[in-house]
Amino acid sequence: MSNDEKQRRHWDRHARGYDRQMSFMERRFLRDTREWVCRQAAGDTLEVAIGTGRNLPFYPDGVRLTGVELSPAMADIGRQRARELGRDVDLRLGTAHDLEFADCTFDTVVCTLSLCAIPDDRRAVTEMVRVLRPGGLLLLADHVIGATVPVRALQHLIELISVPVAGEHFCRRPILHVEAAGLMVEKHERFARGVIERLAARRPA
Repeated sequence: MSNDEKQRRHWDRHARGYDRQMSFMERRFLRDTREWVCRQAAGDTLEVAIGTGRNLPFYPDGVRLTGVELSPAMADIGRQRARELGRDVDLRLGTAHDLEFADCTFDTVVCTLSLCAIPDDRRAVTEMVRVLRPGGLLLLADHVIGATVPVRALQHLIELISVPVAGEHFCRRPILHVEAAGLMVEKHERFARGVIERLAARRPA
């Protein structure tokens, strides 16, 4: 069984309880991260791993939004949320590892709280950059490896269980892949003992 298939099954099983679990985490750790990310989106926008659509209320009205989600069960909840909000979203099933879009398709690419669970985060970032137009904006937010030794030690211990059981990584830093891809980081914030990181990076024109 491929890593993508394992992740698909995992998120299908957990789709119904996802919003409840995330509500707790967001209140405690994320501050205004979803709004911070989404308010910067403009034009043709792709959200990778759109999940249950928790970002949908925060996008500006003029955004033309496409979403990609691996889990059919998560995507069904996302479509229902879009209908309730009256937001038009082209929501497709797919994997972050191989986005179905041509090079330079989108003005903005968004991914929040998902690179921690995508099996190959470097490949996913590479795909996001590929479909981003020159001058376009990549917006990311995730939990990452902490800024202090005690926090990092705890995260490494957690990964001994979280990675094999749920594919959830706590010791990644997507910003390193973004910089390696040649994007210019325009905004960057890190808080909650360095565990939460959000950024806006521009693809050179």
